[in-house]
Amino acid sequence: MTEQLRLMAVHAHPDDESSKGAAMMAKYVSEGVEVLVATCTGGERGSILNPKLQGDPYIEKHIHEVRAKEMAEAREILGVRQEWLGFVDSGLPEGDPLPPLPEGCFALKDVDEAAEPLVRLIRAFRPQVVTTYDENGGYPHPDHIMTHKISMVAFEAAGDADRYPDAGEPWQPQKLYYNQGFNRARTVALHEGLLARGLDSPYAEWLERWEESSMPERQLTTRVPCAEFFPTRDKALIAHATQIDPDGGWFRVPMDVQQEIWPTEDFELARSLVDTSLPESDLFAGIRENR
Repeated sequence: MTEQLRLMAVHAHPDDESSKGAAMMAKYVSEGVEVLVATCTGGERGSILNPKLQGDPYIEKHIHEVRAKEMAEAREILGVRQEWLGFVDSGLPEGDPLPPLPEGCFALKDVDEAAEPLVRLIRAFRPQVVTTYDENGGYPHPDHIMTHKISMVAFEAAGDADRYPDAGEPWQPQKLYYNQGFNRARTVALHEGLLARGLDSPYAEWLERWEESSMPERQLTTRVPCAEFFPTRDKALIAHATQIDPDGGWFRVPMDVQQEIWPTEDFELARSLVDTSLPESDLFAGIRENR
């Protein structure tokens, strides 16, 4: 009897799961893989980014409940399970100098303490593969960086019976990946592909900022083909109506162009306890063979 494949995607806020690796998750669900999204915060301090909903007094007053309902719709679209870790959104500080983070927020928690509910969830769900953010958070939002920190602790601790002894039976995931969907190679390919087709590109300013940035290029170790699930990804993203304008920049690149030019979602292998050969096209490479 072969063991069920299971994947856990750890995200900071509701909507992150739909903008980072959503098509990959939908693909694996279609293949019978069990997928669980762990959402660290409720997105309570998130701004209403959809201009059509800005100024709605009900949404502003009940943003936590509204975002929870959006998350419920998105997870149904993707076919995944989802659990809340129960932390409070830290918000994205702005200004120079930056203001202090609000008391009690996720990013100010002790990392080892904050990792406990994630360890508990890993031990209960028993994933072979975990995805999360790199040390920069994908972008430097304090909740994304904290998500990285607790993911690293939880990955190492979940299989150790001496750590978090009250958090369930130990379980050691085999592989840990960083989401790298917003990588430079993809952006350049889409930009050049759009221009070659005589279409406007929304990426010119992105690429200019990239040139000015000192951020090192990330290694794309794993590209998962999932183009047929890009429409599912977009539907899940639109379900987060407070965060996404369906007429906005997220959807300016025609679907057929996306599917032709860059038909994958991309990841960086950060930890592996199984033998695998790079580059990969499957997050379960090295695991399937040993089932």
